[in-house]
Amino acid sequence: MLMRSEPFTEVNRLAQQLFGATSTGTWSRPATMPVDAIRNGDEFVIALDLPGVDADAIDIDVERNVLTVRAERRPIDLGENATVQLTERPLGVFSRQLFLGDALDTEHINAAYDNGVLVLRIPIAEKAKPRKVTVAAHRHGEQKVITS
Repeated sequence: MLMRSEPFTEVNRLAQQLFGATSTGTWSRPATMPVDAIRNGDEFVIALDLPGVDADAIDIDVERNVLTVRAERRPIDLGENATVQLTERPLGVFSRQLFLGDALDTEHINAAYDNGVLVLRIPIAEKAKPRKVTVAAHRHGEQKVITS
């Protein structure tokens, strides 16, 4: 139903974890963001960690069942007199692409952002939900409808 991540994004994420690099993402080479994908009844729930990102710096696109989330974490502005003593928080651009299955209704995605977590809810398409099929039985010139 879902979804797999873009493979090069996964390789980059694993390399960052392995080598401990906290790279700054750019628009041409964005850093990845952690994601959870959960089936919950008749919807898919996708949660992405984006702490410290303003809601207006989040961009969500869907094109041909490819969901792309891009966000930018900007440095806090402390004025000209501030001198950096330690910086560990990654800044810059973050991006994640997920390939959505045809069974998801991409026309009705709901997005909410709270406490640094972006939650996307994608309903399961009606055509993908289980349904009953009516069987028509013909018997000696009469038609009988059997519902299963």
